[in-house]
Amino acid sequence: MHLVLVSSLVPVENPSSGFDIANRILLDGLCALGHRVSVIGYLQPGQAAAAESDTCLLGELEVANAKVGVATKLRWLATAILNRTTLSSAKMLKTRAEHIEMLLQGLQPFDAIILNSIQLPGAFAAVFQKHPTIYVAHNVEADSALENAASASGLLERLLFKREASLLERVERQLTRGAAAVWTFAEADRFGFGYAVSDRAAVLPLVTRWELPENGVARLPEHDLALIGTWSWKPNRIGLDWFLSKVVPLLPADMSIGIAGQMPDAPAVSHPGLRFLGRVPDARAFVEAGAVIPLISRGGTGVQLKTIETFELGMPSVATRASLRGIGEIPANCSVADDPAEFARLLTEKVAQVRAGDRQRITGATFHRAQKARLLGTLERGLAGLAKPTSSPAQRFAAETPFAMEKKARTASHGFAVLEGGKSQ
Repeated sequence: MHLVLVSSLVPVENPSSGFDIANRILLDGLCALGHRVSVIGYLQPGQAAAAESDTCLLGELEVANAKVGVATKLRWLATAILNRTTLSSAKMLKTRAEHIEMLLQGLQPFDAIILNSIQLPGAFAAVFQKHPTIYVAHNVEADSALENAASASGLLERLLFKREASLLERVERQLTRGAAAVWTFAEADRFGFGYAVSDRAAVLPLVTRWELPENGVARLPEHDLALIGTWSWKPNRIGLDWFLSKVVPLLPADMSIGIAGQMPDAPAVSHPGLRFLGRVPDARAFVEAGAVIPLISRGGTGVQLKTIETFELGMPSVATRASLRGIGEIPANCSVADDPAEFARLLTEKVAQVRAGDRQRITGATFHRAQKARLLGTLERGLAGLAKPTSSPAQRFAAETPFAMEKKARTASHGFAVLEGGKSQ
């Protein structure tokens, strides 16, 4: 097949963020099955597009809120309001629909368009949906926006997240309703778009790299606990704040805790062993230099790639249940707890074992092979479904009612309603 992969950010040679890693693995999987893949999207500054595809760049674009100034954020917000679209899709409007149409015409003939996440596909949904599509949902974005609104620190931030949730729900309905298949990264997300969509939805197991490198030479841990992430991303920050406020106060004073990753406003924490390290040159080496890895997700949707990386490395860990979304089989050296006291107790026990000489590391190759095999199988089945007839527009429209009812039921748990309205983009 000739497939067109549409993504806000194109797959890159050296992925670092979770979004980049998922993009690259999706591309690698499609290529491993023998398909020709063309890519349309923006390139993040400082990156190089992956050589495995024919890439049609829309230009360079920085999309991370933490890396741009106030003026750029206000410009994005103004664009979103003027175009009655989401903030994430407003960032994509540096190009025009006519240019997208021209690129697609130049790539003909192709068999289908893979719509990767909501940002660029949502900005130009009417253009892409003239062709057969498969939608790749990195998260149930409307639900994530609702969680962000519930934990917002001020009224304006809460209102902006509620607005985003309302628009995201509408766009997600449009993209999933029009798709021949929907791929998610976690089992729970299969039903996040309504039961009318779930029969066309399947889970893509992920790996963090296509070929797993050999483990390096074992060395003494530099930190008892090692955590790394993009802490400027709201769902990650919710988990970190839980860990710092609920778990860290229960840990022994002599335990060393290294926290790496971008953090615009590091909180004040009194634990004497805690250090905020900022960006580190080698994320994999940092994780391997920890004795035990806390996996601390408390919300959001989609899969936690840091969990997958920890399991690929064979590192001992303690995980919340939310950190295990999208994981088929949990390794023997991972313990699970959601209660802060139990989480702290398990961390303390595991660190004590490492200090006593038991590193508790296992091979991650078995986990990696199983994930990759399941990934390829899911891709094959989804692409085979492109040849099958899909439901009529009238049937899909009728399916919107249960979708909306389910969304309202989930919304009620957040204590406020999501209002619908506005034109489709």
